Amino acid sequence: MAVVDATVLRNTIQTLIDYAVVHGLELENDRAWSYNIVLECIGATGPAPDTAWVLGDSSSFADTDFDLDDALAAIAQQSVENGVADDTASGRDRIACRVMGILMPKPSQIAAEFKRLAAKQGAQAATDWFYRLCCDAGYVRRSAIARNIKWTTATGWGDLEITINLSKPEKDPREIAAAGAAQNDGEKYPACQLCIENEGYPGRGASAAGGAHPARQNLRIIPIELGGERWGLQYSPYAYFNEHCIAMSSQHRPMHIDRAALTCLLDFVDTVPGYFIGSNADLPIVGGSILSHDHFQGGAHEFPMMRAEVTQTFSIDAFPEVTGAVLHWPLSVLRLRSANRQALLEAAVHVIDSWRAWSDKTVGIIAHDPDGTRHNTVTPVVRHVDEDGHVGGRSYEVYLALRCNITSKQHPLGVFHPHVEYHHIKKENIGLIEVMGLAILPPRLVPELNAVKEHLLTGDIAGLATDELSASHAAWAEEIYKRRGDEFTEENALDILHEEVGSVFGHVLEDAGVFKWDEAGRAACQRFVESL
Repeated sequence: MAVVDATVLRNTIQTLIDYAVVHGLELENDRAWSYNIVLECIGATGPAPDTAWVLGDSSSFADTDFDLDDALAAIAQQSVENGVADDTASGRDRIACRVMGILMPKPSQIAAEFKRLAAKQGAQAATDWFYRLCCDAGYVRRSAIARNIKWTTATGWGDLEITINLSKPEKDPREIAAAGAAQNDGEKYPACQLCIENEGYPGRGASAAGGAHPARQNLRIIPIELGGERWGLQYSPYAYFNEHCIAMSSQHRPMHIDRAALTCLLDFVDTVPGYFIGSNADLPIVGGSILSHDHFQGGAHEFPMMRAEVTQTFSIDAFPEVTGAVLHWPLSVLRLRSANRQALLEAAVHVIDSWRAWSDKTVGIIAHDPDGTRHNTVTPVVRHVDEDGHVGGRSYEVYLALRCNITSKQHPLGVFHPHVEYHHIKKENIGLIEVMGLAILPPRLVPELNAVKEHLLTGDIAGLATDELSASHAAWAEEIYKRRGDEFTEENALDILHEEVGSVFGHVLEDAGVFKWDEAGRAACQRFVESL
């Protein structure tokens, strides 16, 4: 990319500031100050802004004529040319985040406005405003998220949601090399990407002491209180669903599922009644990718699991105000519902404690090893619902997905984990989002499925196994061809493969279920429910 022309640079910065003013990130009277601070960010002392623009207003600004990503790319390129940014994707991103960070209010101002809106207009007004601000500030990467490939697949479990994740930027080969050469023996600050100390952090490259860490100058975190402690509310930069938010503890401590965690989840939905909130399980294999920092994920989305049919209702004698249900879902999920928060909390704790101690060798469930290592935990999800089970009512609803992380010689990655025959599609842990019926699949599937498509369209079944891109899918693709080969056309081939991928995801979730949907599994589930 060539150096940005002075006139183009001036117009780009001016238009960016107009955008910030119109979207409530910046104040009209801060034009000259903002312009000069942007210049400082990119290591420049000019060009001068238009005097008429400095003294004017932003009323003529039109979003239709402005692309935030393009504007930031041009500004970042100038910073590279000026020698203040690395000529890498992350180097440019650090400048883009720095620029947007200075064009938006300080954290305390945003927190105060959120509190004011919540008090006067309600929680939804506050989250609507905060989410829009995070999008407009470029922290929520809308254009990147739009690149994700999404579809739904009808299965016996309902319509499952599938996403091939293309939003997160690919690693720059130069940064990979730098990371390999780096000592990385400096202070690890922030301790992880979920620490509240990330707010405003400038980021660092792969060769820096402590290793690579993304820039977070345009991150804003709303202070909230959960379980009597300070937590923070932010949105995910690479959201997988509507208003995908993260609540993280102010302390860098490991994940834990217990009474305290459930209390925090209930506090959260009392604070933001229109959102669900959930936690990854707190054990390896069945947990998420980050177990080192206590955090939850939530948002304004109804997942397939929440629409699952009830196969059985039950009650717990000690908690008559709580109704229980076994859901028709590939994982083993119990749903508790009550208008009495305390009763629901106690019932949920009782179920979790009972499950942690539960072993049933007839279905391969082992609660503890002889040395005391525990294997059972839950993936909990909480939301407010009305009488019809729709989000936002006065009753509380707790979903408890029963998890077990035992391994075996046959399944060294986990007995209740995606089995090897499905690793060509999904090998990673089944975390909170997948538990609820939304698959997050790797970007490698795009070229691989395209390769499979070409082989199937030409009838080149033998070539599936010799093509590097399609080799891992060969057996699966051949089976599809035997069943559906006569259906394939150039127009529908990829749709058929997407449908079959969705079916695989259903099987993956079945693998993660501790009580299978066969006679032995149903009997074992009944024994556990009756023990409650």
